Amino acid sequence: MPKKKVIFYVDGFNFYYGIKGMSKHKPDWRKFYWINFNSLFEQFLEDDEELALVRYFTARPRNYGKTKRQNMLMGINKKLNGEKLKIHYGRYTDKPMTCRASGGCGGTYLHWEEKETDVNLAVKMIEDCYNDVCDKVVLVSADSDFLPPLRLITRIHQGIEQMILFPPTQFASPLQNFDCPVLDMGKYKPRWNKSLLDDVVDFNDKKYRKPIEWAI
Repeated sequence: MPKKKVIFYVDGFNFYYGIKGMSKHKPDWRKFYWINFNSLFEQFLEDDEELALVRYFTARPRNYGKTKRQNMLMGINKKLNGEKLKIHYGRYTDKPMTCRASGGCGGTYLHWEEKETDVNLAVKMIEDCYNDVCDKVVLVSADSDFLPPLRLITRIHQGIEQMILFPPTQFASPLQNFDCPVLDMGKYKPRWNKSLLDDVVDFNDKKYRKPIEWAI
């Protein structure tokens, strides 16, 4: 029997802040910023399943240092995983915010807000189901805004299985109670360890180095 084709849809913002949240009280988790995405998610497959694709949704930070680190991580993952990894970029926009704290200054400041990534993820998940290119979709996020597309898939693509992976420290009870398997990735540290990238990865005579900011 052919294996079931599985596509993972990664909310990069939620995934990143999940690792960041875990590393606040378990500093050794900082090393997992430097991770092979496909290798990690493959370990959440069943024996009768195979990885068809990982779709990673993110946006480029405005900060130069953060953008450089992100580019390094995305670059080596793309080199290692080829067409089995698709990276989808949204954008950040400036949003005016007013200080409303009791006794606060009442001033206005600009806050960066991520745009388009959630919509891109939802659209791609529904599009892939419509095009019948997978047998199972796995959402990697604890953002309950993804409940509507999950419910739509349940209603009109009943033959497609669903699963949710919560990034470490991330949780949403509406997703936890959704009618599909839900796992907390923070409870599977050995799988993360197996997916760590070497501190320096050589690929076709180009070196990709783990940023020093991600060292333990």
